[in-house]
Amino acid sequence: MSARTTERTLSVLAPHGATLAATEYLPAGDPDEGAPTVVLAHGWTLARASWEPVVRELLSHRAVRVVTYDQRGHGRSTWGSVRSQSIRALADDLAAVVQAVAPTGPLVLGGHSMGGMTVLAYAGRHPSVVRDRVRGVALVSTTATVEGRPEVRGEALAMAVAARVPLLRMGMFVPRSVLRNLNFGENPDRTHVRSTVRTIASTSLATTGRYFASIRDHDETEALAVLDGVPTHVLVGTKDRLTPVRWARSLHDGIPGSRLTVLPGKGHMLTHEATDTVADALIDLVDAR
Repeated sequence: MSARTTERTLSVLAPHGATLAATEYLPAGDPDEGAPTVVLAHGWTLARASWEPVVRELLSHRAVRVVTYDQRGHGRSTWGSVRSQSIRALADDLAAVVQAVAPTGPLVLGGHSMGGMTVLAYAGRHPSVVRDRVRGVALVSTTATVEGRPEVRGEALAMAVAARVPLLRMGMFVPRSVLRNLNFGENPDRTHVRSTVRTIASTSLATTGRYFASIRDHDETEALAVLDGVPTHVLVGTKDRLTPVRWARSLHDGIPGSRLTVLPGKGHMLTHEATDTVADALIDLVDAR
């Protein structure tokens, strides 16, 4: 991050005793008058650092305050007393972050993958906040529902077992080449691949397993109506093997007035593979009035 940007680590108390680790990024000088606070949620098995390239690009163009945070059970955030997690509970965690870091004033919300699911669930659970305060939403490599995803034989059982082994890490069982191929499209930057795969590989099997059923059962199609009238950008890569283009099109179709960007050759990790495009989407939302 630029030396002109100030970073501060925060701890946010969330429901059921969890503590969420967050980073606040402040531009040099005061944020632009009337600028929203940008709050960004990351994906399954990732951490808040996955948003850093986008934050860096955003802050090079706009003087805004940005907050990223580790979702419950990821990165440096704790589980609290909850051992099985739903996407809607993550929405309540997002509400706790918003209340802690930006209790008033305009907001821009961004979510990548499971983070996008979190944002949609937040819209469903807190519609008045979204309508009153949210200036824009960026939904990156995500979906309102995974309906139609083919079941992999034995997958559910394996994930149920994984949920019970908190001391083991993803990298002990899933080859890094597989993680790379699942998450990236054509000709990715090797540095981005290494940092992302390192994060996923260090994620506990318990975290991976505990969210699997929630993602499988995720359905926030009714929440899409809340975003009617809220500027919304939907972004997806044509080589996304985890949240394919057809799901992004369904999001776009379900949110009146939304903008859809389909990026040829890009995979799931658009925050790294298409940093400029994702940052430009956030800039558009920051500038919306």
